[in-house]
Amino acid sequence: MACTGAPHLNLTDYTYTMSVDGDEETSYIDYDTFLDPDFKPASFANTLVLATNNPTDTPLDLSTPLSKVLFDSQEIDSHIHSLTTRSAVPLLTHTKEQTDASTRIIDEIDQQIKNVNESYKQLEKEVIQKHAEADEVRIVASRLWETLKLGRSVARCLQLGRQLEVQHGEISSGTGSNKKEDHKALVRCAHTLLSLREITDKKAPGEEGHGLDNVEAMRSLQDNVIGPIERSMKATSEQIIREFSVGSASGTATFAQSEEAKARTISAAITLYLISPTVGIKPDKWSPQLLVQALEIYLRNALQSSIASLARALSTLPSLDRTLAEVSARCQNVIALEAILEATKAPPHPLIPTPKHASEKNNILQPLLAYLETGSLASYFWRSMASGLAPKVQEIVNRGGVSARTLKTNKNTVGEAIREAVIRGSRLPSTVAPAKGRAAKNDPEKSGGEWDREVAVMVGSVVNHLGR
Repeated sequence: MACTGAPHLNLTDYTYTMSVDGDEETSYIDYDTFLDPDFKPASFANTLVLATNNPTDTPLDLSTPLSKVLFDSQEIDSHIHSLTTRSAVPLLTHTKEQTDASTRIIDEIDQQIKNVNESYKQLEKEVIQKHAEADEVRIVASRLWETLKLGRSVARCLQLGRQLEVQHGEISSGTGSNKKEDHKALVRCAHTLLSLREITDKKAPGEEGHGLDNVEAMRSLQDNVIGPIERSMKATSEQIIREFSVGSASGTATFAQSEEAKARTISAAITLYLISPTVGIKPDKWSPQLLVQALEIYLRNALQSSIASLARALSTLPSLDRTLAEVSARCQNVIALEAILEATKAPPHPLIPTPKHASEKNNILQPLLAYLETGSLASYFWRSMASGLAPKVQEIVNRGGVSARTLKTNKNTVGEAIREAVIRGSRLPSTVAPAKGRAAKNDPEKSGGEWDREVAVMVGSVVNHLGR
């Protein structure tokens, strides 16, 4: 219900003119408003309500704007009915033309599609099917080639494994008194083992050793042949180095015996050099780990034995001369070992690239000297022995008793004996030829001055703890 005094919307006041097929026709519909891109139903409804009511009216009269909207809807419906009735023939004609055109296009397209399908079938028959067959052949050939490569690698490994077994048997042949040892077979075994590693260590796709881990024969070869023989080679070589000696304190070893010991040591050292681990180590950072460890153990055993025996001899001085002769003999063995290693050129390693600028001192002694951070094994021996002997002497003095008093009384005699032992032990045995550049150092007339520092360190490690 409208409020008193509210304005009334006169629909006849809103007439618009539109053109249909060139003829102007009067309409109550404001088409421009509805066709405006910014048209909003809410804004249009609000305009109608404000046009038929005062802002202060309560309640609002909505019947008039609603009538306006309904009237417009009816007008549009009537207009659509009029247009479709009047334009039915043109619309039907246009629709028929579009339908006929579509039919002609479809017929033409159907023919083209049929031609394409026939061409595709021909292509599938001549190319795709043949390509699929060829691809199957390619896959079969590729797998056969991989199998052939794997078979060749396995065959080569088995052949090298058999060769390794034969060579390992040559190291020690015969039984009882007829047992013979061929230390050179160790080096041959090492080269065969490296040939096996060249295959088995290359496991990347496309490389010779790819897939070998999945072959039962290779696992059996590794577990029953390669692994045990490698451990045996390592143990035999370490034992040879551990037992190295060019004579005793009395110098009873013959030249032939010394040469045999030298040859066995060279074979063992080269073997440990070659079979040292290489996987995961950069070539410029690689060192013969197994060789360095074996030589270090040899030096450590010599030092421990010398320190222990000399400490006992200082407690019982009558045995000092004999003990010092034994210590000198051990140091001579160390010097002989150093000369042998220095004269032995480092063999080319097939798994380690040779550096472009190789050192002039390319021998198997250098890795040990670099590891011990010393320039001479004899100097390292005496200095290490002095550092280990000093606490022993201090212990004897602190314990007191007859041993300590006797040692203090004969301090000068003990110091002179140690001095002579260092000089004597620092001379290269006559049965071992000096390496190049070592002739002067082994001159008996000059050897005393060459080792003044070592003499002072050794004498001081004993005498300095005995007081005045």
